[in-house]
Amino acid sequence: MTAVHGHHAPLLPRAVFLRRLARNLLLGLVFIAASLLLGTAGYHGFAGLAWIDALLNASMILTGMGPVDPLTTTGGKLFATFYSLFSGVAFLSIVGVMVAPMVHRFLHRFHLDVEGAQDTPGAAKQPTRGAGR
Repeated sequence: MTAVHGHHAPLLPRAVFLRRLARNLLLGLVFIAASLLLGTAGYHGFAGLAWIDALLNASMILTGMGPVDPLTTTGGKLFATFYSLFSGVAFLSIVGVMVAPMVHRFLHRFHLDVEGAQDTPGAAKQPTRGAGR
């Protein structure tokens, strides 16, 4: 999106936008799956939780809901500490990646609408009553 003589590139065609959106959604889902895999393995290995309980705890922490099972091992507690810190940043980043194309398109369209209104003949600001007096 480079500006050429004060004009910006037009919106991407809908098909290109949808491909970009699908790519980002897929990338976000891959990061979610990898984060869940990491958390599940960590809770299973460090906290000794059964696989299904480890998955439940990992998904609850990743989404910010909090832990389900109390942790009794030092390794489990240390893992949960670092996984929680990771999850707080990861989840927000993942959501950002997934919605970025929609936000970008909205802002780009808004910018083009504003720029187009300024370029329209007769769109110049009319002096308001009492202005300059």
